[in-house]
Amino acid sequence: MSHYDLTSARRPEPDAILQQIADYVFELNSITGDNAIDTARLCLMDTLGCGLLALNYPACVKMLGPIVPGATMQGGARVPGTSYELDPVRAAFNIGAMVRWLDFNDTWLAAEWGHPSDNLGGILAAADYFSGKRLREGEKPLTVRDLLLAMIQAHEIQGVLALENGFNRFGLDHVLLVRIASTAVITRLLGGTREDVINALSNAFIDGAALRVYRHAPNTGSRKSWAAGDATSRGVLLALHALRGEMGYPSALSAKMWGFQDVLFRGHPLRVPAQGFGSYVMENVLFKISFPAEFHAQTAVEAAILLHPQVAKRLEEIERVLIETQESGKRIIDKTGPLDNPADRDHCIQYMVAVPLIFGRLAAEDYEDAVACDPRIDLLRDKMQVIECKQFTVDYLDPAKRSIGNSVQVFFRDGTQTERVVVEYPIGHRRRRKDGVPALLGKFERNLRGRIPARKADAILTLCYDRARLETTAVNRFMDLFVV
Repeated sequence: MSHYDLTSARRPEPDAILQQIADYVFELNSITGDNAIDTARLCLMDTLGCGLLALNYPACVKMLGPIVPGATMQGGARVPGTSYELDPVRAAFNIGAMVRWLDFNDTWLAAEWGHPSDNLGGILAAADYFSGKRLREGEKPLTVRDLLLAMIQAHEIQGVLALENGFNRFGLDHVLLVRIASTAVITRLLGGTREDVINALSNAFIDGAALRVYRHAPNTGSRKSWAAGDATSRGVLLALHALRGEMGYPSALSAKMWGFQDVLFRGHPLRVPAQGFGSYVMENVLFKISFPAEFHAQTAVEAAILLHPQVAKRLEEIERVLIETQESGKRIIDKTGPLDNPADRDHCIQYMVAVPLIFGRLAAEDYEDAVACDPRIDLLRDKMQVIECKQFTVDYLDPAKRSIGNSVQVFFRDGTQTERVVVEYPIGHRRRRKDGVPALLGKFERNLRGRIPARKADAILTLCYDRARLETTAVNRFMDLFVV
């Protein structure tokens, strides 16, 4: 940190990044590409479907509803798959927790990683609440197209800031980017001005960052499943403060000694790549389609399933299993020793490879105690070696590839071995969209019908498959279909 005069009270111009983000969220006419809009439609469907699936899990359900029993709000925001109608801040927490609970929808991998769909919690809650308010005041509600544009922008803000800024290397959790993106987009969505967006954003940065301690051994726990709900709901709160005229702090990032960069980023400047903000992230986002697995392990799971027929009847003969992964995968999901809960297991590459080698599958329920108690899983984990493959790391960081390569090979005591199965791109990657989209739509329908009554589910599917009609549908009417 620099030594300088701290006595001057002259307020500077807002930090350049605050202004750049604020300018971007008002550039709606720049988002016109069919690819971005259509991918946002798929993202909306998949994210809602994952949230509905999470309602099958008591650990998720107990976090939902009003924070105080009975504190509902007539004319508030609805929570899909439930009958809850809540104030938009609490509704944002509910939706955000639901969509992240199973770690089964979109992902963005760069210097920082994260899940841009987490922003839907705040965006959807704010849009539903605001649409109802506008109708009561005789104005037009927001449409689903407004919702899709907001999603594209939130994806872009979170994802572009992740390209060259590795918050995880300083022990900071990526959900701070959810709070920043949600705050900016929701302030604009609710009718805020450029100044309102800058004021709200400055407060989002001043909030600092959650520590990653709850994502890593020996403290891994369920907070990682509701942290994004907390972050996106904070975005709604800060937006509402700004709309009431609450002031901002122009050098929240750059202020010496007290600002975000000096306090939390060890003096490093926060960088926006030269490409700036557009629709790059939504167009290239990664979908989790086949497996609810931390994304760095998606291709390892696919490789393990391909090997299952060769090893399932020879489990006792296995001498070792070699897993090659990227540096990021090695750093965050290489985990040995006891795994105490589902949150521990779904961030352990050894566990996520052992289950498909044994059973030929990996589903959300496979992280629960009923499956995890099978002694064969830990016996197999103990035989695994996880190493970095330098080429996987290079290709992972290459903006032209953004691959997430893994390989799995099994060696037996008699000296024989399986082939080294390499999978570079998961089915949810942009390079595999042709295969991925039909599987994604099938996943959405299964999750939808598992929670929503048949007549409403049919109506939702018909609407979502008709893009033109979907885009013109009022958000409140869209949300009506998800109330049970």
